[in-house]
Amino acid sequence: MKIIKRSGEEVIFDITKIIAAVHKANKEVETTHRLTTEEIQQIADKVEQVCQDSIRAMGVEEIQDEVEERIMEAGAFHVARAYITYRYRRQLVRQSNTTDRQIMTIIESQNEDIKQENSNKNPLLASTQRDYMAGEVSKDITKRFLLPPEVWEAHEKGLIHFHDADYFAQHIHNCCLVNLDDMLQNGTVISETKIDRPNSFSVACIVASQIIAQVASSQYGGQSISAYHLSKFVASSRAKFRREVRQEFEAAGIQAEDEQIFRVAEERVEKDIEKGVQTIQYQVVTLMTTNGQAPFITVFMYLDEAPEGQDREDLAMVIRALLNQRILGVKNEQGIYITPAFPKLIYVLDEDNITKESPYWDVTQLAAKCTALRMVPDYISAKVMRELKEGNVYTCMGCRSFLTVYHDEEGKPKFYGRFNQGVCTINLVDVACSSQGDFDEFWKIFDERLNLCYKALMARNLRLKGTKSDIAPILWQNGALARLKKGETIDKLLYNGYSTISLGYAGLCECVRYMTGKSHTDPAATPFALEVMQHLNDACANWKAKEHMDFSVYGTPLESTTYKFAKNLQMRFGIIEGVTDKNYITNSYHVHVTEEIDAFHKLNFESQFQPLSPGGAISYVEVPDMKNNIPAVLTVMQHIYQNIMYAELNTKSDYCSLCGYDGEMQIVADESGKLIWECPNCKNHDQNTMSVARRTCGYIGTQFWNQGRTQEIRERVLHL
Repeated sequence: MKIIKRSGEEVIFDITKIIAAVHKANKEVETTHRLTTEEIQQIADKVEQVCQDSIRAMGVEEIQDEVEERIMEAGAFHVARAYITYRYRRQLVRQSNTTDRQIMTIIESQNEDIKQENSNKNPLLASTQRDYMAGEVSKDITKRFLLPPEVWEAHEKGLIHFHDADYFAQHIHNCCLVNLDDMLQNGTVISETKIDRPNSFSVACIVASQIIAQVASSQYGGQSISAYHLSKFVASSRAKFRREVRQEFEAAGIQAEDEQIFRVAEERVEKDIEKGVQTIQYQVVTLMTTNGQAPFITVFMYLDEAPEGQDREDLAMVIRALLNQRILGVKNEQGIYITPAFPKLIYVLDEDNITKESPYWDVTQLAAKCTALRMVPDYISAKVMRELKEGNVYTCMGCRSFLTVYHDEEGKPKFYGRFNQGVCTINLVDVACSSQGDFDEFWKIFDERLNLCYKALMARNLRLKGTKSDIAPILWQNGALARLKKGETIDKLLYNGYSTISLGYAGLCECVRYMTGKSHTDPAATPFALEVMQHLNDACANWKAKEHMDFSVYGTPLESTTYKFAKNLQMRFGIIEGVTDKNYITNSYHVHVTEEIDAFHKLNFESQFQPLSPGGAISYVEVPDMKNNIPAVLTVMQHIYQNIMYAELNTKSDYCSLCGYDGEMQIVADESGKLIWECPNCKNHDQNTMSVARRTCGYIGTQFWNQGRTQEIRERVLHL
């Protein structure tokens, strides 16, 4: 049995420490008020039993709370007072060096919370440790004087989650849509070096890779680029190769017709596209940014973003190459092709690619094959998106966050070159449990918690206000987000809809179950779920009118926070069946992972929540191995096109390097009850010798997850 120390280190439970602590308190009181040795042993045994019965590893503070209760239960109130005083003294000592201890556990790779905090960061790497160390300092500064005390207290209790506190000390933002078109067409500057317009597709891809790395190191969230911005350079490659081929024929004394020259040149164009796409794939997975991970990059593939004709044909060629490269995968250390986490791919379904009669049906078939093997692309329905986004079709930032529609000075919609300021998430489950089922109290507490989120988001805005463009020239001066002057502040980009700021939410499913006794999929409970979502939107509308900023409701992609929220709920309210009895809570508006529902009903049900989550939302269906059932994948894709704006299929992509097994890895409990991954073929438990890829938050994770998320993955039911 293991416990979690205050530093985050996971250690074996030691009953002798409880006995020793109670003995120390016992000696502080008069003999007549002391506990006997047998009574102290009984107290320790009861606490040990509580730890054993817990469905998760308990923290030291929780265990000490149990000790206090057991001492008072024994009637030894003087000893209990002495024990509480002892804890208080120890707390005063710890307050002076908490950050130091956290940093040391990071350096020694002993901090379990940190090790499992991000499924795409390797905590053993020096670069990752350096980022985490800086993050601990940032959190300490944030806690002590950057955030209002009531906001940090609510964050610590799990009432809300103030995202990315480990970066908050710096004047940096969350995620963005990179204006790659401006940077490539008009030139940019990278590390004080002027980069002119590329003269071919493959060179454009090299420049784009460098831009991606620079942007990733200047913010803390995801970024998205358009495949169309790259495909515009296919024409440059074509013109160059036609000149070269013509010159080669002439030099060889061969008279050739244009048709023959063009055919040979086109073969070289295809090779140049393949080379460029491969460059982006391998650059992204091998680059290490300053935060210790590969750039969190999304590539948007929308055929109708290009004008009909040769431009669209060129874009189709690029999309085919992107899909084929992902189908191939990347080699691991043993030379085996596996599924990489990035770049994430998004493919838009529209009239020209959604049926067998569509001109680009072959591209959609290729996308389906890629999804079955590598879990991407995700899918946007142009049909539904136009209905929800004022006739526009555009990509999200990172995993799911969408910008609001914004029009430039000429009245044209503008998306690239815009960004999100940051996120604060409300724990809807805690709102419900705190109300004790009283609806009047629910709405009152809801508004109190929303006010805390508002304060947190305004603190984010204040932290960015006054930031000078010099802090990240690639973003603010050289085209990724703007072309500001040196010394100019970014303030004008924070207001009037140019950027967004997000009110996240989590646990709608458990919230509704607590308040109504029913799943939110039950027709009797669904109206309440929709009312909760509308209340979030009403709050954002009020804040927007007051502050002239685009507050937007965002379906938070909980990763480590799902475990944190679950632990806090259990500490505050105990175990409530169907509400707090898991080590995770449900992401955003999703149907609970254990609820039996087929793929088509799930997508239809969740589609009514996406319009109420305009700042970000994605739905998924959990499916088995689909490599030999591509028609079924295509059927789901066609259903997505007709019914929901943004969705994905969660397939499986694993590999064991010890035995060569390439089927699905299993989750089992070890002798201490901890959930671990296992190869079903050779029973291998060593995560360093297996590749496990799962989509957990809208994007693929390829490291391993905390106990809450691991339990959630284990309990997922198939929808197909």
